[in-house]
Amino acid sequence: MRSIWNGNISFGLVSIPIKMYPATEDHSVSFRQVHTKDGGRIRYRKVCELEDKQIDADEIGKAYEDADGTLIPITDEDLAHLPLPTTRALEIQAFVSAADIDPLQMGDAYYLGANGPAAAKPYALLREALKRSEKVAITKYAHRGRERLGMLRVVGDAIAMHRLLWPDEVRNPVGVAPKENVTVREAELDLADTLMNTLGEVDLNQLHDEYQEALDALVAAKMTGATPTAEPGEAPAGAQVVDLMAALRDSVRSARAARGEEAGEAGEAEEEEAAEATVHPLPARKKAAAPAKKAAATKKKGAEKKGAEKAGAAKTTAKKAAAKKAPAKKQATGKRASGRTAS
Repeated sequence: MRSIWNGNISFGLVSIPIKMYPATEDHSVSFRQVHTKDGGRIRYRKVCELEDKQIDADEIGKAYEDADGTLIPITDEDLAHLPLPTTRALEIQAFVSAADIDPLQMGDAYYLGANGPAAAKPYALLREALKRSEKVAITKYAHRGRERLGMLRVVGDAIAMHRLLWPDEVRNPVGVAPKENVTVREAELDLADTLMNTLGEVDLNQLHDEYQEALDALVAAKMTGATPTAEPGEAPAGAQVVDLMAALRDSVRSARAARGEEAGEAGEAEEEEAAEATVHPLPARKKAAAPAKKAAATKKKGAEKKGAEKAGAAKTTAKKAAAKKAPAKKQATGKRASGRTAS
């Protein structure tokens, strides 16, 4: 393994000579740009825009471009004289719990190896101290033209370093979360928990890059002149409005089927319970009682008024009938009186 940086870990007054090695590697296939007409390689040449001619690497320097386009040359001597104590050292600043590090800050990973026999003892001392404390070391160092932040931790019998972003380099997630005011019900959370339990855990070593494997097979087929046999993958489904509960239940069934499991009574009971829990009776409206009472009172008042009107009409009719009977009775009485006088 080839080292990419040499320096020292500064652990108080203890100095540990180390070499830095990349801890990861990229397996992706690199493509070259070609002319589609004849297959010729596309080349990029570094040309000076003032002289309009290609120049060699030893003639290329650094410059800072100001806002108005002015170029300010910066030489290697200028950078070498910067007052950076971390130029060739990883200076440990503190020891903290790994849980205190925001994963968003973590970047590239490196292995730090002891540089020479004399570094073995202090290297092992720092490694064992990190193990016993169950903490990680926060360090500052200079690499590739700038001062950086790092985190040291133990991996196996080696010390690894993760490059950390400075806190002000991590963006605030303002405006990322949905703006809509939504409520997640307990039944939906229960189904989500069921789906998570069904998917279970996984050994990361069992996961592999299927696209990379298909790409490797395609390149191998092209090299031998064979016809590629890779089948196109399924197109991702577009975003659509779905029944969330139904989608969760279908996801649980699909996950169980993928793992070769049956739903079982427990799983079906969970789904049925969650499905029943989605039905919520509407609460009674308290304000509706006042209009109902008012309507009943109005109806009663109207009935009383109508009854009074009917009683009044009946009374008037009775008076008229009595008035008609009164003259007839008076006339009959007069006739009886005149008959008695004549006799």
